[in-house]
Amino acid sequence: MRRADFVLVAALALGGCATAPPLSRPVVPVGDQFKHGAAWKAAQPGDHLPRGEWWRDFGDPLLDELIARANADAPTLAAAVARLDRAAAQARAANAGRYPSLDARASTLREDDPAGGSVGRTGAGAALSYEIDLWGRVRSAAIASEADAAAAIADLESVRLTLHAAIAESYFSLRAIDAEEALLRHTAEAYERADRLIRTRYDGGIASGVDVSRSAAQLARLQAREETLAGERAAAENAISVLIGSPPSSFTVHRGAELPGLPAMTPGLPSSLLERRADVARAERRLEAANARIGAARAALFPTLTLGLDGGVQAGGTALFGAPAAFWALGPLTAALNLFDGGRRRAQIDVREAEYRELAAGYRETVLNAFREVEDSLARATALSRQEQALALAARAAGRSEELALDRYRDGAADYLEVVTAQTAALEAQQAYLQVQFERRREAVTLIRALGGGWHETALEDAPQADPALRREPMPVPPSGPN
Repeated sequence: MRRADFVLVAALALGGCATAPPLSRPVVPVGDQFKHGAAWKAAQPGDHLPRGEWWRDFGDPLLDELIARANADAPTLAAAVARLDRAAAQARAANAGRYPSLDARASTLREDDPAGGSVGRTGAGAALSYEIDLWGRVRSAAIASEADAAAAIADLESVRLTLHAAIAESYFSLRAIDAEEALLRHTAEAYERADRLIRTRYDGGIASGVDVSRSAAQLARLQAREETLAGERAAAENAISVLIGSPPSSFTVHRGAELPGLPAMTPGLPSSLLERRADVARAERRLEAANARIGAARAALFPTLTLGLDGGVQAGGTALFGAPAAFWALGPLTAALNLFDGGRRRAQIDVREAEYRELAAGYRETVLNAFREVEDSLARATALSRQEQALALAARAAGRSEELALDRYRDGAADYLEVVTAQTAALEAQQAYLQVQFERRREAVTLIRALGGGWHETALEDAPQADPALRREPMPVPPSGPN
């Protein structure tokens, strides 16, 4: 074998040798189990898996409809899809460098000869050029772009989950406002009955003008709160309209006095968290891309080898295919090496390695924050469940105190100040009860976000039973005041 042929074969055999360091994911210390949840097992990447239609577990058809509309028309989701398409196209462009480039050409030339005539030459051919990826520069760049595209997929899933969660939270806020409006209407009816009683007693000379003024003040404060709620409801409705991509002027949500139910949720394993959370997956993909870019930067220190192949036909005159002469040529095999650049390429390697270290630290922080968010949410969910039970008892007790105070006033055993105080305490207790119901539903969404989306019970057969704080247990609003 000739020496030149041997060099060519050796170069092709060595093509694609990687200069990137082995990818080593940072070790993140984690406990054997959640402090408030289930046992841990080794994670397997699963950010590509669907998160499931977790919002359906709340059992509200209107919420299902709103999220379906958002999937079709939400501008934030459309922007994320466009970013994914751009990343995928960039990955294809980078990967194209791993294949030969083929160009076609055609030419015609007419020359004058010494005898006064002219000679025409016509040709057509193709040229192939291929960079032998001896040091893995092209392959490293392609791997980096593919990792960026995978990170863009994680970004899309993160945007999708965030959008769905924002719609659910805004919808729950809207329904909480509706429930409080219904409570205020019921309370206003009770206050009006009490006000009529006071005015009757006042006309009979039994009650004082102070009692009448206190009753009027109670009603006025109630009406002021109703107006505040009207503004808050409009803002919540407008927020939903923007999230689903609908103009606020043409979007309306009918009133409903009941909050959606709570799903029965198992907190899930820490492995599920690592497998499904989009931010963890995105950090890992960015780390992979940074590692590949180190290889591309290192490969820039070595020569680039380009192999050419040229071929075609050429003929005199204009009859190109009449009696053409075929030709082809293998080569040249070109090598190029930069001898001096003032340390630019070495500095670029340092830049890429520093970027990798930064992303590695960010990856560890992302994983630790993921576990923290789940722990926080589980703890809050448990506390809110107990708080709801206590506030339900408080609301019932305050309502009973209001009834007793009004009975004592009718019997002349108490003044109306005692009634007003009892009414205020009863209303505040019922409002607090409604607020904690809303907080529990919002915390359920927060937990879903922390775990990376919805899940199926069949995937958690070995997990402990769901915390009672997270089971569906709708509770009616306690009555307000005397009927």
